[in-house]
Amino acid sequence: MLYIYMKKFKPLSLLFDKMDYQKELFKGVSRNILLLGIASLLNDMSSEMIMPILPLFIVSLGGGEVVIGLISGTMESISSFFKVIFGYLSDRIGKRRRFVFYGYSISALFKLLLGFSTVWEHILIFSGLERTGKGIRTAPRDAIISESMPDSKGKGFGIHRSMDTFGAVIGASFAFIFIWIFGLDYRTIIVIAALISFMALTPLIWVKEKKIKMNKKFKIGFKNLSSTLKMFIAIATIFSMANISYMFFLIRAQTLFGNHSVAMPVLLYVLFNIFYAIFAIPFGSMSDKIGRKKILILGYALFSMICIGFAITNSIISSVFLFALYGVVYAIVDGNQRAFASDLSSKRIRATALGTFHTVIGLVALPTGIIAGYLWEGISFQATFIYAGVLSAIAAVMFLTFIKDSGKS
Repeated sequence: MLYIYMKKFKPLSLLFDKMDYQKELFKGVSRNILLLGIASLLNDMSSEMIMPILPLFIVSLGGGEVVIGLISGTMESISSFFKVIFGYLSDRIGKRRRFVFYGYSISALFKLLLGFSTVWEHILIFSGLERTGKGIRTAPRDAIISESMPDSKGKGFGIHRSMDTFGAVIGASFAFIFIWIFGLDYRTIIVIAALISFMALTPLIWVKEKKIKMNKKFKIGFKNLSSTLKMFIAIATIFSMANISYMFFLIRAQTLFGNHSVAMPVLLYVLFNIFYAIFAIPFGSMSDKIGRKKILILGYALFSMICIGFAITNSIISSVFLFALYGVVYAIVDGNQRAFASDLSSKRIRATALGTFHTVIGLVALPTGIIAGYLWEGISFQATFIYAGVLSAIAAVMFLTFIKDSGKS
């Protein structure tokens, strides 16, 4: 009775409505999702202490836009190369968790070594090796998420991506505090981040995986994938070619902020991750209800408009607004692309299908980064963003034309 009476009291009604929403939001959420979310939160807290300062660290060691494109592309491509291999191994031997653990361990080790870089070539090597850890863990982890909430994949991936990204908000905020208030150098921040990364291993102890039969006869290859999944991977690859590294967005922001060029881009990165974290779950749940196609087309189209916006704006206020929208795009696209690829794959080869998806869209990151860097240095920064905007619009049109309105859980 007291609960009902208090809910009728207007100043408290909003609070109770929020509590009811949170209860509903986490209703039926698998413990695996929360444990993997905590691991990702800690790991991303570590990674995102490094990511917003990484382009600035590269520049401080003599690298330009082409080097930034080379390093960012190498990081993603190396990661992607391993995703299909370890997704396949996970399906073949019927194990998931061990690969997730090894992946996080390797990432933590090479983050630590990254802190001892003295030339940009060191960053290229250590950041690339750190990304092998991501390549090892991603497909098996995504398979666990998919299998833990088979009827609500969008929500499951949304919760995981949201927790992951809240870690990014915390990490990027610490990076800002360490630079702006404590005046720490880049290397010290990276070493601190690496130590936090080792903490991400603890929650994995309690993750439980479903028993999967060993599948020794299964061979890796595109022929095992459905035609719709192949078409989706092709379209997602075009979008990946448009999805230039966040480093280019930060470098552009750095030129707009002048005297505050070190600290303010880090704050914009925090803003990006805040919006990513806030909207990841709602857009994941929405895709469960109305289908992934509509949600993903929206994300592709919005990214195209953001890139054009960065190409034409010279305003600090506009860049802040665009960074917020940039976070919304990742909330729309990142988890829902994984969920859609999972929808279109069979249980028998789910990790392999997810690994193939990640590998193909990731391998284009290296040429994309180099192209973006050369356009920036050879023509102008506008050329880089226009290139990205046009390709993203093409991906949206292809999605609308060639993919049927399916993909609900």
